[in-house]
Amino acid sequence: MISSALVKELREKTGAGMMDCKRALEATDSDIDKAVDHLRTAGIAKAEKKASRETTEGVIASYIHPGSKLGVLVEVNCETDFMAKTEAFQQFVKDVAMHIAAAAPMVVRRENVPQDVLDHEKSIFMEQARQSGKPDHILEKIVSGRVDKFYAENVLLEQAYVKDPQKTIGGYLNESIASLGENIVIARFTRFQLGEVESDRSTDT
Repeated sequence: MISSALVKELREKTGAGMMDCKRALEATDSDIDKAVDHLRTAGIAKAEKKASRETTEGVIASYIHPGSKLGVLVEVNCETDFMAKTEAFQQFVKDVAMHIAAAAPMVVRRENVPQDVLDHEKSIFMEQARQSGKPDHILEKIVSGRVDKFYAENVLLEQAYVKDPQKTIGGYLNESIASLGENIVIARFTRFQLGEVESDRSTDT
């Protein structure tokens, strides 16, 4: 028998529906941590099914950090105007904007990293690897690992979420798609910092 208190705790941790939480607890013998993982895995599967849906609605939101020296504009799309107006969707957008302010990503997804920037980083990583004295046959693996780290530090969807470093922004997005029931796309953002020139970070770049 799954207690209502345990179901409530899981709902608070994940934002998933009551029946989804109950089924996850049943599948994991009431292990709350395993149930969280179970729901996240299910959420990714649901998100993938919704990823092809057209997103023509959404919002452009702003976040100004206290002190008014740092600000963010972000466009997040969804499928319906109704969803765009819900508190849950608005909270997701606010969280993303605050994360961008704190983590200063370069682009939304890795495909948006300009090729010249990536080539430059790879050349630096290769030179560092050579200077380490490692054998030639493992240099590419070293460079590949450093490129992955570069993505994790600079690509929004691959960054650790500042409010919950146990998941990435991409993971948070997938969870939100699963719980809200619509496809959601972080389209683009611009981050402004006083005295610095920042460019628009679009999925189209």
